[in-house]
Amino acid sequence: MKKDIHPGNYRLAVFQDMSNGYTFMCKTTAPSRDTIKWEDGKEYPLIKLEISNTSHPFYTGKMKLVDTAGRVDKYMNRYKDHVGKKK
Repeated sequence: MKKDIHPGNYRLAVFQDMSNGYTFMCKTTAPSRDTIKWEDGKEYPLIKLEISNTSHPFYTGKMKLVDTAGRVDKYMNRYKDHVGKKK
C-alpha cells in the first residue's frame, strides 16, 4: 500500500440527519463551521446530512418520495400525455 495518502487529522464530529433529527457521533476529516453540544456536555463540529440510514427508503422499508427540486412535477408535465395511457 502507498504511504502517506490518508489524512491524519481525524476528529470526532456529530452527524445530524436534517429530515428527522437523528444524530450520531463518528470520526471524520470533513470540515464544518457549525458546532453542537453532545450528550457528554462537550461541543463537537456538526455535519448536516440530507439523508441517513434512519430516513433512507431502502433501510426504512417505506417508499418516501424525496422531491426537493420539483423533478417529479416537471416529469409529469412533460409526459402528461403518455402517463396513464394503457395499451
